[in-house]
Amino acid sequence: MNTSLAAFQDSFIRALYGATESDPRVAAVAAQPGFAVYRNTVFKGCVDALQANFPSVQRLVGEDWFRAAALVYARATPPDDARLLLYGATFPAFLEAFEPASALTYLAGVARLDRLWIESHVAPDFGSEVVSEVASENTMRRATEITRLSPDKFLRTVLLPNATARWAWFDAQPVYTIWRATREEVALPDPLDWRGEGVLLLRAGGRVTWRQVGKGVCALLDACAAGVTFGNAMERALEVEPDLDLVSITATLFADGAISAAVTGPDIGFHEIHGD
Repeated sequence: MNTSLAAFQDSFIRALYGATESDPRVAAVAAQPGFAVYRNTVFKGCVDALQANFPSVQRLVGEDWFRAAALVYARATPPDDARLLLYGATFPAFLEAFEPASALTYLAGVARLDRLWIESHVAPDFGSEVVSEVASENTMRRATEITRLSPDKFLRTVLLPNATARWAWFDAQPVYTIWRATREEVALPDPLDWRGEGVLLLRAGGRVTWRQVGKGVCALLDACAAGVTFGNAMERALEVEPDLDLVSITATLFADGAISAAVTGPDIGFHEIHGD
């Protein structure tokens, strides 16, 4: 891109967000009455995008409250991607620190699940965040092949979460129950059991699905996504949920597609992957 044009564009964006610019070209544009109209249009587009991206939050707090909060966020946080479906990555953190939402301690968690829904929705069909060099130096296997491995090799396998899988655990708050009720537009349980909950989201057949999971399952998936061998992942899961039925849980994760592939090889191990 032409350096002069890039500098003009950067200066224009700064002026759009209220900065006083020394570039005379931008100053001339910003002085025009139409610039304020353009600024308002940009912010409205950002607020509209946030309302579409965080429907559960909007249903909980109402449209007026949501749009007022979203405008505060939009004025401080320009989009960093032309695809407004992806706008709002830091909106959950914003709500967590937003003083008018301080009494709604679950709201940031609900926003996080709305965001995870988007991430699952747009994720590629294949891929994993597991360490790429480990995968390239060892054998990639489809999930259906893993059942034929010996127990020892199975424990030394790195299971790869499906690229569309997203999961989260919320301590001491029924965030999943609140989110699911607002997402599905059904009534909340009465009384609401105020306890920790976890959720697993997964895209299948072009549709994002969700189900409740425990703290141990979330810890297990965290370990798998970090490139930990399954034997070590099981240990981490049992540390946080000692009564976890690992046989049943593992079978379910394979059956619903939350685990899509695995990496096997003689040199795979926690210490080799992480350098511990």
